[in-house]
Amino acid sequence: MITKTLKLILLSLPFFSCNSATNKPVNNMENKETITSGTTDTITLGGGCFWCVEAVFSRMKGVVSATSGYSGGSVKNPAYREVCNGTTGHAEVVQVVYNRNETSLEDILSVFFVIHDPTTLNRQGADEGTQYRSAIYYHNEEQRKIIEDAIGKLTAEKVFSDKIVTEVAPIKNFYKAEDYHQDYYTQNTNQPYCRLVVKSKVDKFEKLFKEKMK
Repeated sequence: MITKTLKLILLSLPFFSCNSATNKPVNNMENKETITSGTTDTITLGGGCFWCVEAVFSRMKGVVSATSGYSGGSVKNPAYREVCNGTTGHAEVVQVVYNRNETSLEDILSVFFVIHDPTTLNRQGADEGTQYRSAIYYHNEEQRKIIEDAIGKLTAEKVFSDKIVTEVAPIKNFYKAEDYHQDYYTQNTNQPYCRLVVKSKVDKFEKLFKEKMK
């Protein structure tokens, strides 16, 4: 549950950039459809580098899958370098499929607003650009109401000293990122960005939301 206790949580990240952390080649991927069934739902989250967001939510109880990708822009089948150049309008996002019998969107949002700073416009730590914007792309009207209510409570309770600038919009596209971006933290634990940035967010999640871990 999102409460005033979030006032005590501050982000303090080393100066490493997601954009400069890899020089692997890129390749276009096909669009991935929303996954929804009787017990599952999907929400798409942008909170800076998608390696960080995916690493956290893949460890959360009730999350069926967390897939890194691109959303919110106009270019079809964008490649990583295109998105990093800021020419596609897309944000780095993670598409989270969750089991509603095991977790809720409210729980997901409580984690989301802790592991990134929703008050910095187009920036998270050293990662700067519109592709790193804070964003929530909802998949139905029920989600929109829950998101707006959560942001409203955070604002009313003055959890953050600055205004929340998270983009809230209906999902219009999602393009799965290149294969090497998937499960990046687990596959590249010793990479500098992973050791100094991603790990700090995973550690924060494990410390503050121990009961929500798988």
